[in-house]
Amino acid sequence: MPRAQRRAGARRATQADVARLAGVSSATVSFVLNETSGQSISAETRQRVLNAVAQLDYRPNRTAQGLRTGRTATIGFITQDVDFGAFAGSTIVGAHEAAIRHGSLLLIMNTSRDARFVWASINDLLDRQVDALILAVAGTKRVELPDSVRSVPTVLVNCFASRSSKPAVLPDEVRGGRDVTQVLLDHGHRDIAYLTGVNAAWATRARLRGFRQAIVAAGLDPARQTTLAGNYKVDSGYELTRQLLARKPRPTAVMCGNDRMAVGALVAILEAGLRVPEDISLMGYDDQHGLSSDIHPGLSTVRLPYHAMGRWAAEQIFAGALEELPARTYVPCPLVLRESVAAPSSRLRSA
Repeated sequence: MPRAQRRAGARRATQADVARLAGVSSATVSFVLNETSGQSISAETRQRVLNAVAQLDYRPNRTAQGLRTGRTATIGFITQDVDFGAFAGSTIVGAHEAAIRHGSLLLIMNTSRDARFVWASINDLLDRQVDALILAVAGTKRVELPDSVRSVPTVLVNCFASRSSKPAVLPDEVRGGRDVTQVLLDHGHRDIAYLTGVNAAWATRARLRGFRQAIVAAGLDPARQTTLAGNYKVDSGYELTRQLLARKPRPTAVMCGNDRMAVGALVAILEAGLRVPEDISLMGYDDQHGLSSDIHPGLSTVRLPYHAMGRWAAEQIFAGALEELPARTYVPCPLVLRESVAAPSSRLRSA
């Protein structure tokens, strides 16, 4: 082990130590480590500094850096996913991966959906001098923001603010609804029942718009396709599918507002002595972890891009041009095709 290398229990190396070992000034060390532009530092000098950093196991003092630069290398991340489920986890991972690449960390606060607590959390993070904010909610909706967010770069994930210029990133639910419908159309289905989620939800309306766009593009009349409103729960999918199966003729395919409703639909179809996909094709939405891929048959669905939205939000903050972004940016929802879709059954169509 080199004599200059820091031993266990020894004091923490300083920037001055790095400068002495590399034979340069402390300012040069700072320029190299901070990648300061406009400095004529040779490649050989830069390498000597980096070698000294590695030899001494030098780590910059973030607190001291923050005092000098007015930055803390920290992004405040607020989520309203109160059970800290798949939405929060995937979004945080995406944002954190981007933050790490840029030498920053996330300071995460998980709050309730009460606007008072959200505002208090935002102000608390601002009091802690975070460099930027990301606000993410489960269930796309409009949010209200305190005036204090004007002081830092802020990106909204899966939500939007009508009275704020803060950019938002949202799942492209219209395209998702259109893509799901197109899968069924491409398999030859022309009698498709759509069991939507809660009518008032932003995602429900957007997905339904995509469904109708695909139906019209196929030369079909949307009014002749059955749409029934549910509540995004298993029992809703079950009861609505029982209603569908009592009709003549039965639909050849069922689209569901989410994977939970699709599970309920699957139970109702099996109880009726029918098979998926041999008798009825079935599509979900969300690609819920531990559900859509674990049932039999595997559920064809659409994956909500939580990870991609979190990563995008953080990357835009580091790009430093939030004011140039549109009010809303839409991220595609990838199709996940499994075993629950097939061509229509002639036996079912004649039933």
